[in-house]
Amino acid sequence: GYLYGKMNHIDIRNYGSGNSGTTNALRVMGKKAGLIVFAGDFLKTVFACLAARIIFKGSPDTDLYVLYAGLGVVLGHNLHFKGGKGIASMAGILVSMDWRVTLVCAALFLGAVIITRYVSLGSILVVISFFIQILVYGAHGTFTVSADHLMEFYVVAFVLMAMAIWRHKTNIKRLLSGTENKLWGGKKN
Repeated sequence: GYLYGKMNHIDIRNYGSGNSGTTNALRVMGKKAGLIVFAGDFLKTVFACLAARIIFKGSPDTDLYVLYAGLGVVLGHNLHFKGGKGIASMAGILVSMDWRVTLVCAALFLGAVIITRYVSLGSILVVISFFIQILVYGAHGTFTVSADHLMEFYVVAFVLMAMAIWRHKTNIKRLLSGTENKLWGGKKN
């Protein structure tokens, strides 16, 4: 978002929410910018997770390493707390893990955003759903994670969820007070 803004002679961090994530890019610079910023954040995570999947192919803990790769990208993205909230990067993790997790999270996000017009609510629901699905599918042996490292897998997933929720703390306050910005149509009345 920052780089795209600079290419268009704007420091996105000085507008809207002050971060350089997809939603702020969409609101400040338009649909094309939002799509490009989402694609960049999404793809950097997919590439990192794919690299981990290739490097650790055949390991009994491949999915754990994929999740660590995704965590690394999200940490880098959030390092100075001026990037987005890591949700586009989380989407890259979802796609890199299991198609069922991806479908449930995509449906949940789209449903929440279409019904409420709150991207933040959709994002929060997605990360909670992601964690729950990691627990459920992990317990059923869906992921390539050895029994010895299953708890570690759950902890990494929990850290991703907790970080995303923490990054949304101001959004949560606005949601609770009825002042959160909607994707379209302004603030809630």
